[in-house]
Amino acid sequence: MTQPALPIAPCDVAVLGAGAVGSYFGAKLARAGHAVTLIGRPVHVAAIERDGVHVLQGDTGWQVRVRAAVDVAAVRDADIVLVTVKTPDTTASAHALAPHLRRDARVVSLQNGVDNAARIGAVLPQPVYAAVVYVGTHMDGPGRVRHTGRGDLVIGVPRGLAARGDAAADLQRIAAMFEAAGVRCPIAPDIEAALWTKLTLNCAFNAISALGDARYGRMAASASVRTVMEEAVQETVAVARADGVMLDAGALVAATWALADAMAQQYSSTAQDIQRGKPTEIDALNGLVAARGAELGVATPVNRTLHALVKLRESAAVADAKA
Repeated sequence: MTQPALPIAPCDVAVLGAGAVGSYFGAKLARAGHAVTLIGRPVHVAAIERDGVHVLQGDTGWQVRVRAAVDVAAVRDADIVLVTVKTPDTTASAHALAPHLRRDARVVSLQNGVDNAARIGAVLPQPVYAAVVYVGTHMDGPGRVRHTGRGDLVIGVPRGLAARGDAAADLQRIAAMFEAAGVRCPIAPDIEAALWTKLTLNCAFNAISALGDARYGRMAASASVRTVMEEAVQETVAVARADGVMLDAGALVAATWALADAMAQQYSSTAQDIQRGKPTEIDALNGLVAARGAELGVATPVNRTLHALVKLRESAAVADAKA
């Protein structure tokens, strides 16, 4: 499908599933002059309509006005839709987008996991891109986002979706949009490797942070926990390599400790879900590694154990929240 070029600036951007990550990046784009619509839960939408989005950083912060909506139909005018829903909701969200999305819109997945863009692309004919997200955020109340570390993206076109329009031009303009908003956004020639790199880091941090109710810095300070994290990294790299994605285990172990230093005060998204009694994305993290490892004949005892324990903890947390 031939697509007209994206506007150079400003763009009309919709964020579907605007929790902490979506609200943070949406607020950054809005502050840079783009027309942004955050689509999220009613409690957040009401607060944003009243007061805008507050981004808190340490003892300071800033505020920006954006549009907000509960109904997915609010994407109707968007040049670009950023999808930030939880991984289990990806396919349903793509179907919800389908009747409202402009034919010339672009879609970018800012989600955990390695196959969300492909799942979106299986439903939607528009160009779909994948972004790897490195940011520490959590909701500090309705309409209030606490930023605790980093805030950058890596963007690229997934295998199998490259033939939809001029991907190179799209990626240049989307990356430039983020860079102008103060968000570092390099373009990856192999987004699969970038996605598996982030998945590897998630497998090192997310489950243990949830099970131990621990911030990254405290995890990395424990010698025994560091050993488990390294084993999770080694297993994930082995599965990626068996799946045709060549990662460097040593470099990823080093990246794990660098991330712990850079985001020492961060709880993983899995830990935040457990704290709130919400379902987690662990099936798309350690669970995906365990399942893919079983398919490819790669043993993953650490990832399999972490996945099982988080599922056990999740079931109790969700039940308690409903009680």
